[in-house]
Amino acid sequence: METTKAPSNWERLLLDSIAGIPSPSTPPTPDRLSKRWKEYQGMKNWAGLLDPLDDTLRGEIIRYGHFVEAAYRSFDFDPSSPSYATCRYPKSSLFDRSGFPVTGYRLTKNLRATSGIHLPRWIEKAPGWVGTQSSWIGYVAVCHDKDEIARLGRRDVVVAYRGTATCLEWLENLRATLTQLPAKGGTEMGPDGSGPMVESGFLSLYTSGTAACPSLQDLVREEISTLLQSYGGDEVPLSLTITGHSLGAALATLTAYDIKKTFKCAPLVTVISFGGPRVGNRSFRRHLEKQGTKILRIVNSDDLITKVPGFVIDDMGNKNNPESDVHMANINLPGWIQKRVEDTQWVYADVGCELRLSSKDSPYLAGVGVATCHELKTSNISLYGIVRIGHDLDFLNPMT
Repeated sequence: METTKAPSNWERLLLDSIAGIPSPSTPPTPDRLSKRWKEYQGMKNWAGLLDPLDDTLRGEIIRYGHFVEAAYRSFDFDPSSPSYATCRYPKSSLFDRSGFPVTGYRLTKNLRATSGIHLPRWIEKAPGWVGTQSSWIGYVAVCHDKDEIARLGRRDVVVAYRGTATCLEWLENLRATLTQLPAKGGTEMGPDGSGPMVESGFLSLYTSGTAACPSLQDLVREEISTLLQSYGGDEVPLSLTITGHSLGAALATLTAYDIKKTFKCAPLVTVISFGGPRVGNRSFRRHLEKQGTKILRIVNSDDLITKVPGFVIDDMGNKNNPESDVHMANINLPGWIQKRVEDTQWVYADVGCELRLSSKDSPYLAGVGVATCHELKTSNISLYGIVRIGHDLDFLNPMT
């Protein structure tokens, strides 16, 4: 039997509005995107939609946040459970049982991520959950409902990732130095002589696999290939939207890069990320821009996770983030010093467009602490209240 769960903060706002208690804003009724769907998917880099935040875009961001929440709610967080780190529900009923019965999407593929960390032998004496190497990380779903396809103006494929949950995932997060992305036929160097580099731990979780469990990269490529063959030739346009929170946000960015690199005929690929850390260097950002990958990062000004790893020497290339938190853009460093700093493999770059919210400016999030700023629910409450966003995907997290 499943117990009834107490409503999370964002759900309380909805209940309060029904009870006549003022709420920051009623959740927007899904608007018909029709011919403007590419604009809302970032084709024009969300120009004119972020400040002030467009109501239709707000509704779409919240909707994609629900896909991430479904991933959190479906994950077995209990270390004592024999099904720890797996999906609690079958594909056919995941949306229903995670609290989102009317999405218009059909889940087509479960996804697992595997850590590439080699464990010492003594780990065998530790509890089994400590050494869990592969775990369920999310899923792929495709819009199949005719009414929802008509509303969206296209058939949408969603890839959704949860955030960090297992011991080895936490250890991978700490592998924060940059590493070169493997490339076929050589690497295109940037003006500074460097190729695209990304955080070592994130890349490990995306590309590592075992004999029993293919890598997340292989699972994604296989499913996207199948869906492109099934729907790529339809008269209805196709879009790929990749969304995630925290670690899931980083994996979403890597997934988008990999899809555009692998499938030359890929449709518009958009990332909607919540409270994500930095992922790669400036060369990685340039490659994303050249690919045409569109990224909207939802961040909380008070969320420390969005300000790590590493630091930013020059973020002038990211006009959507004029308030980069840890940077040296205004310091005129001699070229040889800047090169030495970049050689430390700690110089990152923010990517895409940024929607920056502040939880402490919202009267509906009084008493929010540093840890809570990273939760998914904080972002959604801020969105409902149209104050700018945060890192709290906690409304997705069944552990809180």
